[in-house]
Amino acid sequence: MTTTDKQTAGYAIPTQMLAASYTRNGSAAEVLQVALAETPQPGPGEVLVQMKFSGVNPSDWKVRKGGQGRALEFSFVIPHSDGSGVIVAVGEGVDASRVGESVWLWNGQWKRAHGTAAQYISLPSSQAVQMPAALSFEEAACLGIPALTALQAVELARIEPGCTVLIQGGAGSVGYYAIQMAKQLGARVITTVSSDKKAEHAATAGADHIINYKTQNVADEVRGITGGKLVDSIVEVDFTGNAASYPGVLRPSGRVVVYGMNRPQAEIATTWFMRNQISLEFLLVYELSAQDRAKRLAQLQAMLAAGALKHCVAATLDLSEIARAHDMVEQGQVMGHVVLSVARTVV
Repeated sequence: MTTTDKQTAGYAIPTQMLAASYTRNGSAAEVLQVALAETPQPGPGEVLVQMKFSGVNPSDWKVRKGGQGRALEFSFVIPHSDGSGVIVAVGEGVDASRVGESVWLWNGQWKRAHGTAAQYISLPSSQAVQMPAALSFEEAACLGIPALTALQAVELARIEPGCTVLIQGGAGSVGYYAIQMAKQLGARVITTVSSDKKAEHAATAGADHIINYKTQNVADEVRGITGGKLVDSIVEVDFTGNAASYPGVLRPSGRVVVYGMNRPQAEIATTWFMRNQISLEFLLVYELSAQDRAKRLAQLQAMLAAGALKHCVAATLDLSEIARAHDMVEQGQVMGHVVLSVARTVV
């Protein structure tokens, strides 16, 4: 790889970079490859980030496989929306003082062909958020989807001091953050998990009560914990799998905030929803309104600066191991985040 003569504040910008990519849907081993690609350049309002770590989320493998009718949106895709790195160049209209800034990224590959699984990414300046000093680059690569999803879900659940919230899947990346955020708002948190190890993991986030849905009846446990009052709200990771259980766990006028589902359709007790005036809200973190995005970013930055959140990086792999990383996330092999170390060496 050669570099151009162009330098920005001491950073040499290479003409080519290493990037993971795919050109068709399929299994990780079949379609993902790591090879040289052209280094992007920042356009007006954009920054060029030299990546340090790229975060892997469930949406990454789902899109790559083409699940639920997802067609390939671009002919050449560099995956992943989350990541962290250093700004090494800026486009027209962006303050040059941003060069050298350590940042974490959101929506890196949303409606764009080139995501964070590469040595460089160019994206709008607003999508590169300055990192608090105490945050590591590995931790910063886990924020864009999991932490912002958790924060928006907790806000939509209208959690108040003394309320009881059921957070489904408390050992997951979103659930782990949501437990912490709900506790900070003064809630009593009940969470569900599928194993004893996941129960131990959820406990470190601060959950008050943990139910193993594989070995315990969730409705019976919730009734016992709440003295029959049931929960005020639910933060839901799998609406299609859990909707049928709501009449046994959610009080009248309760709220359900859905950020995930495992099937495209669900059968729900519509009469019960209506009679009990249940509020049902769906959340897609990629499409937050500008107003909500600004609020959540400000809240999250304050939490990070205060060291108020625990992070869990479960595995760090090299960019060349991206297929293995996708499989690990798809198969639920780890509790916590999987990140890829993006090598900066030229080849």
